Formats: sequence, structure tokens, C-alpha cells
Amino acid sequence: MSGGAGAGARGARGGVPVRDALDSALVALNAARVDTPRLDAEVLLAHALGADRTALVIDPEREVEGPAARWFRDAIRRRTVERVPVAYLVGRKGFRHLELDVDPRVLVPRPETELLVEAGLELPDGARVVDVGTGSGAVALALKHERPDLEITGTDVSPDALAVASANGERLGLAVAWVQADLFDGEFDAVLSNPPYVEEGAALAPELSHEPRAALFAGGDGLDVVRRLVERARGVATLAVEVGEGQADAVADLARAAGFLTVAKRPDLAGIDRVVVARC
Repeated sequence: MSGGAGAGARGARGGVPVRDALDSALVALNAARVDTPRLDAEVLLAHALGADRTALVIDPEREVEGPAARWFRDAIRRRTVERVPVAYLVGRKGFRHLELDVDPRVLVPRPETELLVEAGLELPDGARVVDVGTGSGAVALALKHERPDLEITGTDVSPDALAVASANGERLGLAVAWVQADLFDGEFDAVLSNPPYVEEGAALAPELSHEPRAALFAGGDGLDVVRRLVERARGVATLAVEVGEGQADAVADLARAAGFLTVAKRPDLAGIDRVVVARC
């Protein structure tokens, strides 16, 4: 916050302008070396004010005061000191064309997972699709939103995750069947999955300590769940699996060994082979 008479006058009114609130937050966020300091500050302040980020640009002199100021200060503290993900602080995360409610019961949806949705968009009309390890329901709901003709089921071993997914589906008015299962039961034309794929003992960004461990880690090489999933998906027409950096070749080999005839690796925006798509 800038000093001088102006700052004193603002203090007398009990608030500070948006511009100064953002500047102060940026100092803290940059010092903590978060990856996206300005984006984080703007998202948190917009949420505190019940506005969108555009409003911060249009009216930089708007006062931040009272409960909004207190919430914003606490959110910046939790973001910098505790490294709580922004999505958990605001309780919502955008994914493709949807806004999903999220909390620590589920992973924060990430842009690279949109590759699974893109694979689903290629399916024939009326295909039966299961999203394995659905979490917040991101893949299942985005696909249903963009391809309402598809018959979609979301499964998860966690009842807490399914509660989040189901609530998202109800709020968005999207008809997805939610089933608690280890992998999936029944017959489907396509299996899509963002399974746990982090190696046990791997060093992770501090934000990930807030996300559900069971949705992240999968054995010494990170492929324990993927191996079972590929085997379970034998005979399915299409299998698309998100994988970690350096795992795509191994997963492609697993798919070929399970009888899939064509296997392709799709890179994310960073050029990392992120999704393996296999077809019979």
C-alpha cells in the first residue's frame, strides 16, 4: 500500500482502493513465489467483492472494506503461508465452459485434463461413456454439456468426491449417472480417466498437499491404477487416459499389450505427452 496523506485518508474511511489492495497482495504473493501472482490476487479480490475480474480494471478506485477486506487479507495469508490453492479458497474452478464447485474432497480441475474431453468429443453419436475417477465431475459434466447425445457415467471410489460431482451435476442441470466403484462396472463404448499417476515419494508443489492424496499417488512408478484400468478396459472401443510426464510410452505399451490396435499420444500446451488414446 502506498504511504502519505492519501493512504491516511483511506484508512480513516476503513478501506483501501482496489488498486492498492492488489498491489499489497502482489508483494506478498511474489515474495512467496506463487506461480501466478497477479491472476491469484485478482481472482481472490473479485471473489471477495462479489464481482468479476473485469470490474477490478474498470473501477480501480473502488473501496475494499469491511468483510470483503478481511476475507481478502485472510485469503492472501492462506495462499502465501499455507499455499492453499485458489480454487479451494473461492470454492469454484472453471473447466472448459463450466464453473465447478470444488473443495479439498476433490482434485482441482486442470487445463491438461481438457484433452480427455476433446477425445470424448470424437466419439460416435449415443456412445456410452464412463469417466473413471471423476472427482468433481469435470470431464463427465463438460462432455455432457458439449455432447448431450452421449450416455455418461462418472465413477469414483470416494463417496466424498461423488457428493461433489453429483452436486455439480444437479446445479448445472446435466444428466450424468454417478456410481461409487473401484474403476467401473458394466459395459461401455469408451473409458475416459484422469487416474492417480504420481509416484510415491515424488516431490510435489506445496499446493498439492491440500489435494486428496488417494487421487494423486499410485505406487512406486505411479502406474498401479493405470495398469488395472487398462486391463479392465480390454475390449472397450476407446480408452483415453491422462498420464504424468514421462509415462506415456509405458502406458501406450500397456494398451497395446491389452489388445488395443491403435495408440496415440496427445501433448498438452507444454508439449508433454499428457493423454494416451487407444482404440480397438
